[in-house]
Amino acid sequence: MATEVHMPKLGLTMEEGTIEEWKVKEGDTVKKGDIIFSVSTDKMTNDIEAEADGVLIKILVPEGETAPCKSVIAYLGAAGETAPAAGAPAAAPAAAPAPAAVPAAAAPTGPAAKEVHMPKLGLTMEEGTVEEWKKKEGDTVKKGDILFSVATDKMTNDIEAEYDGTLLKIVVKEGDTAPCKSVIAYIGNPGDACGAAPAATAPAAAAPAAAPAGGNTITVIGGGPGGYVAAIRASQLGAKVTLIEKDHVGGTCLNRGCIPTKSLMHCAETYETVKNAASLGITASKVEFDWNKIQSFRQGITDKLVGGVKGLLKMNKVKLIEGEAKFSGDKTVTVTKTDGSTETITSDKVIIASGSEPAMPPIPGIDAPACINSTQALTMDHVPASLLVIGGGVIGLELGSVYNTFGTKVTVVEMLPEILPAMDSELTKIVKNQLTAAGMDIRTGTSVEKIEKSRKGAKVTVKGANGEEVIEVENVLVAVGRKVDPAAINASATGLTTLEANDKMETSVPGVYSIGDANGKWMLAYTAMTMGEIAAANATGGDMTFDRKSVPSVIFLGPEFAGVGLTEDEAKAKGISYKVGKFSMSGNGRSLVMGQTDGMIKVIADTKYNEILGVHMVGPRACDMIAEASLALRLECTVDEWIDTVHAHPTVTEAMREAMLAVNKQCLHGANK
Repeated sequence: MATEVHMPKLGLTMEEGTIEEWKVKEGDTVKKGDIIFSVSTDKMTNDIEAEADGVLIKILVPEGETAPCKSVIAYLGAAGETAPAAGAPAAAPAAAPAPAAVPAAAAPTGPAAKEVHMPKLGLTMEEGTVEEWKKKEGDTVKKGDILFSVATDKMTNDIEAEYDGTLLKIVVKEGDTAPCKSVIAYIGNPGDACGAAPAATAPAAAAPAAAPAGGNTITVIGGGPGGYVAAIRASQLGAKVTLIEKDHVGGTCLNRGCIPTKSLMHCAETYETVKNAASLGITASKVEFDWNKIQSFRQGITDKLVGGVKGLLKMNKVKLIEGEAKFSGDKTVTVTKTDGSTETITSDKVIIASGSEPAMPPIPGIDAPACINSTQALTMDHVPASLLVIGGGVIGLELGSVYNTFGTKVTVVEMLPEILPAMDSELTKIVKNQLTAAGMDIRTGTSVEKIEKSRKGAKVTVKGANGEEVIEVENVLVAVGRKVDPAAINASATGLTTLEANDKMETSVPGVYSIGDANGKWMLAYTAMTMGEIAAANATGGDMTFDRKSVPSVIFLGPEFAGVGLTEDEAKAKGISYKVGKFSMSGNGRSLVMGQTDGMIKVIADTKYNEILGVHMVGPRACDMIAEASLALRLECTVDEWIDTVHAHPTVTEAMREAMLAVNKQCLHGANK
């Protein structure tokens, strides 16, 4: 009997697809796995493989026409076979064998239950991991209900039920992996027979990718951005990889840093936008925020990303051990697992990605109950009435701005003459003025002398140009930076006195690499990821180095602040002959529409070759746009080459081209300064 060819469902929201091209014509012989047609959706075009051998005996949906997902669009069969008449029941696809009967003693007497399959969500997807069953055995299911979530090597997707009924049997449990289109569960009526599907493959027991000649085993200590990326890339390069994480994969970034901070900042920005929307003709009678829901939103984003990382590790055959790792010998690590048991692992190479922890300065009273670190600031159960932030760096300003938006009286105390000392000093003044205008009290050149308990929370004695002053606040946020502790992983047992590394991520001990916060080069999640890729490549025989000059710095304030390359102060200090181009965001149409014009883009260029040495910006989308500047520095781009690159209109990126024009005194929409 002929086999149906269906319009695939390539994602949760896809309801129909358009046949872009038939790769074979009626009468052609087809092998399972051949590309037989391409289908376009509202998002992309996908090539679709044949699910069975045979002859394409009839095409029902011609090129250019649209059909619902899972509808019949063609038939495969034997040579000379005819397609079923319209309306005739179709045969089951040849690729889906009839379920095997369960043992007679346990076999129900009812009709066969409907199979639930592991979906194929893209051309390259071969297997998926069940991340979570949203229903349990015995639950009633309606067509369209979210039945389970599946993790692939790219993302996590929620999958809908295709039938009404009862979830009779789960074949593939949470955390297990199964091939695409294999049976993972059964839906039917109580008493229906559930066939026996092939057992799923548990990721931990899956065979790792073949190791390079001579074998290569790698242990990664720490599952943060650098560690999990290093583990995945090393596995992709053929190593057998074990990743050890003592807390939650994703590390500080996903759990206690970048992601939760940006989640809170997004909520604050949205609240601020709605409050100030009257100028756009949009009014609301009462704008309020629910702090508990904001915290739930923050945690939900973290949970989803952490789950995604776990899925990526499984898909890439990385063995994950949850526990605390310490060196116990040469490239030998002993893990104290969360269940109390221990395991000792010796490997060919070790990649240290143990991260850092908040630093606590030696200030009298710093251990007062009112003093919190950045991790605690993310999970407060209420918005404090007042907050003093020790440190005018990225962490302190970002968290301070969040609480300022939600009504906290925020005071920032910075010991140095300016906040954000590593950034361009001219643009830093713009940021400081805008934060001050938003209500933050920023005191530079000021130190914290002592902290004392008070009924309100804490009395903080600060000392500045005008002498000492006592500021009473509900909480004190200590945000003076982070520190690395080699003793925490007993690094000396493998011969290390420091976790420093060169630009190949190599430590002083051959075969031991150090990345991310651990080596102290750049304490940024994205540099940790890059270092992870470099360490993995070099640990498997590659030869990669870290390019420092194209590493951007980004600060997600309102306004956003970003920079890459030399600042004007640095160029001056190095004795470089340079010229400057500036463009105000007030001259950019898109910024004007967005109501964010108090910013500027500044370019530093070499006078001899017009090569771009640095780009710094304050304004909307700065943290996204800086990637273009990083690429320019990486490719040693000149101002003229950038000017010759067409930028779309109306976009904020046009302002970058105008700043380049200003270097040559050719600015079109602003002053040449």
